Amino acid sequence: MRKILMLLTAVVMASLLSGCGYNTIIQKDEAVKASWSQVINVYKRRADLIPNLVNTVKGYAAHEQSVLTQVTEARAKVGSINVNADDPASLKAFQEAQTGLQSAIGRLMMVSENYPQLKADQGFLQLQAQLEGTENRITVERQRYIETVQDYNTYIRSFPQNIVAMIFGYKAKPNFTVENEAQIQQAPAVDFGTGAVPATPAPQAQQPAPAPAQ
Repeated sequence: MRKILMLLTAVVMASLLSGCGYNTIIQKDEAVKASWSQVINVYKRRADLIPNLVNTVKGYAAHEQSVLTQVTEARAKVGSINVNADDPASLKAFQEAQTGLQSAIGRLMMVSENYPQLKADQGFLQLQAQLEGTENRITVERQRYIETVQDYNTYIRSFPQNIVAMIFGYKAKPNFTVENEAQIQQAPAVDFGTGAVPATPAPQAQQPAPAPAQ
């Protein structure tokens, strides 16, 4: 009889928890974790492209050492962060490091504009395409993560789920900050000009005076 009562109690408790949103909280929490894994994957993909990108540029512009060093150091900083997506300070540090790497890549790309042979190198063009695709995926996965966290936070803060969440220790999760919304909504400009690259330094035609002086 005692076992039957315990079983009935367990069934009633399970029904109450389910009705109060416990199962849904679990599902949404797992959705956030899965979405975060995708964010990490695309950021890692970008980091994996950096060594080949740096080596390719170095082959044509070895004396641009400061820019090459900045990219390498920014990548190392990203790799040294053990991010905890549930910790606002950790997530902020991770975001700042990724922004620093993005800026360093942008400077490297601007340097490449001065080397027509580099811009025509097939390996470099392939890296360009992969980088552009990765930046687009970063934008997409970040946006999905932002929406997934927002959905989770809204749900656990609503009644009566907020009571269940408090009992079982489920708290609101930090999210990516949108310090520069325009920058986050689009990938960084890494267009090297996909059209034909002129053999002569035609782009310098806009700066006729400085070019001969050097």
